[in-house]
Amino acid sequence: MDTQRLEIARLFHRTGFGPKPGEFAEALRAGVASTRSKILAPPSKVSFVTPPTFTDLGPRPSPNSPDVVEFSQQLRYQNQQLFLWWLDEMVASPHTLQEKMTWFWHGHWATSIEKVDYALPMFNQNVTMRKYALGNFSEFAKAMFSDGALQVWLDGGENTVKAPNENFSREMMELFTLGVNRYTEKDVKELARAFTGYQVARTTGVVTYNARRRDTAPVTVLGKTGVMSPEEVIGHLVAQNNSALFIAERIWYRFVSSQEPLPQNHPMIKAFADRDVYALMKSLIESSAFSEQQYSMVKSPVEWFVGICRALAITPSKLPSPTKLNGYLEKLSQVPLAPPNVGGWPVDQSWLSSASAQYRVSFATDLIGQADLSKLEAVSSVRRPAYLADLLGVVAWSTRTAYAMRGVRDNPQRLFVTAVCSPEYVVSQ
Repeated sequence: MDTQRLEIARLFHRTGFGPKPGEFAEALRAGVASTRSKILAPPSKVSFVTPPTFTDLGPRPSPNSPDVVEFSQQLRYQNQQLFLWWLDEMVASPHTLQEKMTWFWHGHWATSIEKVDYALPMFNQNVTMRKYALGNFSEFAKAMFSDGALQVWLDGGENTVKAPNENFSREMMELFTLGVNRYTEKDVKELARAFTGYQVARTTGVVTYNARRRDTAPVTVLGKTGVMSPEEVIGHLVAQNNSALFIAERIWYRFVSSQEPLPQNHPMIKAFADRDVYALMKSLIESSAFSEQQYSMVKSPVEWFVGICRALAITPSKLPSPTKLNGYLEKLSQVPLAPPNVGGWPVDQSWLSSASAQYRVSFATDLIGQADLSKLEAVSSVRRPAYLADLLGVVAWSTRTAYAMRGVRDNPQRLFVTAVCSPEYVVSQ
């Protein structure tokens, strides 16, 4: 196997959403080192698509109110605009690592609009994730405590001195900063007390402090005792060695392999000593991980869809039916802004089933019907499979896929569907 082609393909698909036309061939000419440097170049800005304006819609009117219909329409419209804007951003962004990390953190701090309801707090959460996507994780974790969407999602506003709610404190340790079995039940209870006293305005996500709801007694969390603010105690959690290990493990699990564990003493862990996410990702990208053949990963449905859009220069918001687009992603079990639970989406082999394969074919056929395939049509039918391999960033077509492509190479639409639904494209080899 061509290891340079393998590594460059993985860099495009793992640290981004796949190449735009011409990018993969250009990267092959430039080489691995140059491709790594380009990926790691700091972004000029954190967003490349102008976001819509999201307003405070206020509380939902009563069911019999004359305003409830207009309210419901505006709520659906803003939520749809947020969904389309982010997909457009994933497709358009030239700084794919920034965007891929924003997507990763959405799965890490998994928050669903289905409970939050309102687009404004979900958009503000996305802004925070963009700001810290490659920044300092300690500052990031502190900022996420004050994130209104996450507070609503994890019932933070219900956590008071008289009735402590442990939902947020448990997930802060287990899913966000430390990992399973790296804390005790007493730590959960004590951390919940340190998190008391905060309320959130559901429609805006604004978090405020209420001294009457605050437990001001000392707490003991992971061996440290004192009257600690949420920021202080979160800083203590993130400073633990287990936190550096946990975040490195999560990055490895999502970017490299869900089957093979993070090697002990991997350079990523040391690189994360100062909790610098950029340093961690730089260490991973400059390691040998993406050149080692055993580390295959199945693309998630959103990654697969965005990759096709990038290759075909399709803007998601300009597709004929946002409802149909949402429906396809729903059938594939991954809609942005709506993870299934606080643990986020599954990974890797979970995305492979006979049903999902059928949905991908239908989805791809519909997408390609909206695309301009004139450049593919201009290529001789014999050369079209090789052309598509470079367009899509595929390492090599298997004998089985090559045979299937040979039978439809005179039909550009069917050929493209075959290519993007092939194991070689669905799986980042």
